[in-house]
Amino acid sequence: MTTRQTIGPARRQDLYTKYKYSAAIQSGDLLFVSGQVGSREDASPEPDFEKQVTLAFDNLISVLEAGGCKLDDVVDITTFHTDPETQFDTFLAVRDRYLGEPPYPNITCIGVNWLAGFDFEIKVIARIPPMA
Repeated sequence: MTTRQTIGPARRQDLYTKYKYSAAIQSGDLLFVSGQVGSREDASPEPDFEKQVTLAFDNLISVLEAGGCKLDDVVDITTFHTDPETQFDTFLAVRDRYLGEPPYPNITCIGVNWLAGFDFEIKVIARIPPMA
């Protein structure tokens, strides 16, 4: 049986402790990252949508790094949007700044009606690279 190990960046640990979840779980050579939102330092939502998506990607990168991964190691992305019709072009522009060259990871985008005050959330699965 594969054991799971909790992974997370130290700077946001209070948030994970408060809401009783892990930033990510390592199972074997996979890293399952919980949904990351565009929160400011005080954990409140960034009101500007483009900045909120940017912060969500920055928070995602912090969790990936804590697990020994980079965005290039991501194999699957799921995003959640409170208003996909008006937000999608902005999301794509921000995403394109972060994702490198092909091959791109799988992606599923889901419209939702509630994200605890946020308008965007991103969760991923990454393959942890072997140690050199």
